Parts: sequence; C-alpha cells; structure tokens
Amino acid sequence: MRKFVILGGGYGGLAMIEGLVNGNLPADIEIVLVDRMPFQGIKTEYYALAAGTASDFDLRIQFPQHNQLTKRYGEVTSIDLEKKLVHMDQDEPIEYDYLAIALGCTDRYHGIPGAEEYTDSIQTFSSTRKTYQRLNDIRPYGQVHIIGGGLSGVETAAELRESRPDLNITILDRGSRVLSAFPSTLSAYVEQWFRDHDVNTRSHISVSRVEQGAVYNGDEAIYTDAAVWTGGIQPVKVVQDLDLPKDRGGRLLINEYSQLPDYPEVYVIGDCASIPFAPSAQAAGAQAEQVAEVIHALWRGDTPKIHKIRLKGTLGSLGSKAGFGLMGKTSVKGRVPRILKSGVLWLSKRHFG
Repeated sequence: MRKFVILGGGYGGLAMIEGLVNGNLPADIEIVLVDRMPFQGIKTEYYALAAGTASDFDLRIQFPQHNQLTKRYGEVTSIDLEKKLVHMDQDEPIEYDYLAIALGCTDRYHGIPGAEEYTDSIQTFSSTRKTYQRLNDIRPYGQVHIIGGGLSGVETAAELRESRPDLNITILDRGSRVLSAFPSTLSAYVEQWFRDHDVNTRSHISVSRVEQGAVYNGDEAIYTDAAVWTGGIQPVKVVQDLDLPKDRGGRLLINEYSQLPDYPEVYVIGDCASIPFAPSAQAAGAQAEQVAEVIHALWRGDTPKIHKIRLKGTLGSLGSKAGFGLMGKTSVKGRVPRILKSGVLWLSKRHFG
C-alpha cells in the first residue's frame, strides 16, 4: 500500500480527502489523516466560542468515514523530508509516500514583548476555550481590548458585545480604520455599528509591549482586564522550522501543482502555502480541491490541467442580526450578509458532517 498522509483536519485537509476519495481513489492508496483532535473545529466561528454565544459542541464536525481512510491523533512535532517521516509527540513517527501539509496558522506577535504571554488567542480550539473562560469571568463593567481590527477582531468585538452588554470593549488597531483590507464604505458601516453598540475603536495604535493588566501604546499604558490577540497570523511552528524557501509571510513557496519544488511528493495547502490569496478557510478548501484533481491526473499518467481558483467573497458578522461582506467587488451590509453567513456555516456542517 502507498501511504498518503494528510497533516491537519481543517478546511484544506477535509476538502483534500473529499477530492481524493470522490475521484476513483486507487485501491493501493491508504489515506492517513493526522490531527490533534478527533473532529474538525469550525475555525471561522471561534470568535463566537470565545464570546460565549456558541458552544464547543456547535463548532465540531466529525471526520469522514472511508474504508481507505485511517486517523491518527496527536501533535506533529517535525517533518523529515529526506526520510519521508512525520515525527509525533509521544507517538511513533509516521512514514509516507505522499504528504499534504495543511496544518493552518498560529498567532504572529511581531516580536512584541509580552504579547504571547499576556494576551488571549482564538487560533486553536484549546486556546479559544481558555479565552472564553477568561472573557466570561471578567467582573461586570470590566475592560476588554481586542488587538487588531481585521475580520477576526471585528467579529470578536461584536459577538462579545452581544454576549456581555456590560463590558467595556475597545479595538486597538495600528491602521487608520478597522477592516483596512476592505473598502472604506464597509469600514464606515462597521464603525457606525460599533458607535451604536458602544464598542470603542482606537486607530494608529502601535503596541510596544504587553504586561499583566496593561497594553502599551508606546509609553502610554492602556489598562485592561483581558486583551485578545487578533493582530496577525503565520504558519504553524512545524512549517516555520522547515529550512525551505518561504515568502515574506513565512509561507512555503510551491510550484504550479502546489508541490514543494525539491520534494514533489509533498503538497502544501492553505495557510502554510504561498498562494495569491489572503489566508482563509475558503482559499484552503478551493486550493485543496485543485490539488486533488492534480494528484488524480498524475496517478492516471496525465498532464494535470490547472483550473483557476475563484473565491466567492468574504462575509463577516456583527452579532446575530447584522453583517457585512465583499462579493466580488460588491460591498454588502446589513441583515442579508448575516443570513448568508449563517447559511454558509449550515452548509459546511452538513457537507463535511
């Protein structure tokens, strides 16, 4: 049997499995899914778990069943590309003939002293559970600061406002406006929603260090009961440790087939790969579908045809009743994008689950 090991059971990993098993999977291929948990966590909704408006159970999708799919649970510690081995924490190494690296991302703290130690994270299921505990144990009228005004920061602040109307919530952003990657009309809409719902925003904040109970903007101490980090991401440490060419964001450089150029048996998916899209669940899933087609073509002895990846847009929520989004070049605001996002979540749970 040839062993195809897939590291990571997120959007990219599951889309990869689906593409492989639905395309006449050769009988001599064993797919091995490696993940730290026995289910997929719906990472796009971790902000709701942190805020307390969604339960842990609501955000789980069970992994698929297939007679050529086995699962290994545990923490990946390193990858030996020369020996074709995946090393695990407290378990035997896993050999592979083919490998897909779809391990996702972790927080990027930009070298800011104290940021990792004294801020809360929503990057993993485990860290988000701890963030939920921290946020929902804060005394009434306490101070919460969200560091980073991108999509995750905005959704976290809005959801927390719905969960805890008593808290003082402030977004600290280094740019001139929240959602700087989106059109200014969407930023203005979100800023107005924040004003209407008593969420504060502070722009041009340069976080110089973080201490217990305080975030520093240069020399100015901003006192806080909890600070949630949504100020940047990077590939996980296992990918950071690979001595291979990477882009400015630390993502691995790949060829047109999403392979490592010097190791064509290794494919890189999603947040770990240098692709021309911002890291997202949608991009990871779309790329994984493309890679599955490439692999089937190579197994057939054909020259792969690369179809162009077209993303459908980005949707964000402002609590349970409002939202925003970008569909192509069209900005959408209000109730409709929130309903659309709920529909996308329902479909993904039904599709994978």
